[in-house]
Amino acid sequence: MDEVTFKSDTVLSDVHLYTPNHRHFMVRLNGMGQPVFLSQFKLLWNQDSQTDSGTEGGRHGMGPAEETPPSRPGSARPPLGSGCSSDITSQEGVGARLDEDGDLDVERRPRAASDPEPAGPPRDKVHPTILTQEEDDPLADEAQESSPQDIIRIEHTMATPLEDVGKQVWRGALLLADYILFQRDVFQGRTVLELGAGTGLASIIAATVARTVYCTDVGTDLLAMCQRNIALNSHLTAAGGGVVKVKELDWLKDDLCTDPEVPFSWSQEDVSDLYSHTTILLAAEVFYDDDLTDALFKTLSRLAHKLKNACTAILSVEKRLNFTLRHLDVTCEAYDHFRSWLQRLERLADGRLRFAVEPVEASFPQLLVYERIQQLELWKIFVEPVM
Repeated sequence: MDEVTFKSDTVLSDVHLYTPNHRHFMVRLNGMGQPVFLSQFKLLWNQDSQTDSGTEGGRHGMGPAEETPPSRPGSARPPLGSGCSSDITSQEGVGARLDEDGDLDVERRPRAASDPEPAGPPRDKVHPTILTQEEDDPLADEAQESSPQDIIRIEHTMATPLEDVGKQVWRGALLLADYILFQRDVFQGRTVLELGAGTGLASIIAATVARTVYCTDVGTDLLAMCQRNIALNSHLTAAGGGVVKVKELDWLKDDLCTDPEVPFSWSQEDVSDLYSHTTILLAAEVFYDDDLTDALFKTLSRLAHKLKNACTAILSVEKRLNFTLRHLDVTCEAYDHFRSWLQRLERLADGRLRFAVEPVEASFPQLLVYERIQQLELWKIFVEPVM
């Protein structure tokens, strides 16, 4: 087998979509029978030369622009009621474009490197390499050419069924990691919980500055992949002194699993530390299914009520436009459902906690090499006790 086989339910991340892999042979399978790849992502935090990053697709250099200071809870913010279906054509860079016949004009991927007139900086391809158990590390020689502190290495799969999309690398995780690197002081010495961590990329970046990071998801195979990625990047987390703990956290269950016989279960010490010290919660690209979005926000609310300290949730989402036969129009229903939850949280009044929501302007410098597109968004939820 020398290429990914696509089925009707196959999902492929855009991060991998630009990566031709037909020359690679499948030489190892994970526990679910899926081919496993190893990719490395370049960190730009030691670059001296800086250029504006902005949010335009294809720009991946650091920029001198500073993030606009976010408003605190209670200050003026853009209204949350503007969903995708009602304001597609009014948002600059996000609106659906139609051709002269009224058909949806789909923006094509950036042209190939062989194009004689590339329209902007070239995109860096993520070159996957099949892992083997017998061979030496296939990226060892290449990694030695760069400083180990400039590389994050992620084990992942590609072209998975929908239920296994957490095993892929998604742009939203890269945007969240970018924000963590930019706001290092905010994460310094903190206890952080990531929900739906997937490959663990954002958790690993957070551990470069945080004291403890709880990297959580469901599924033994996926959590084992997280554990492997943490080991692959110990050079990054060791430098910051952070500890990453991989744990199972099922959004459909009210309690944490503390059965020592279950892989990646919680010890009583970890449960106590989680509730006593966590002040930052993270979630990236987990809002693609309405049922899962419901479960995520209910879990977020449940955890917020159990934490002893005020906390901030930082959420990354990609606003995906789709033409649906049901609407005969371009919509982004998953995104609209996500936004409706943000509105619901702000209206929530249980007498104990107050939830304040605000968007984060994605104009901060880019510190990881990837394509930052305008459809990527960051949101903050401030959770504070009612005085």
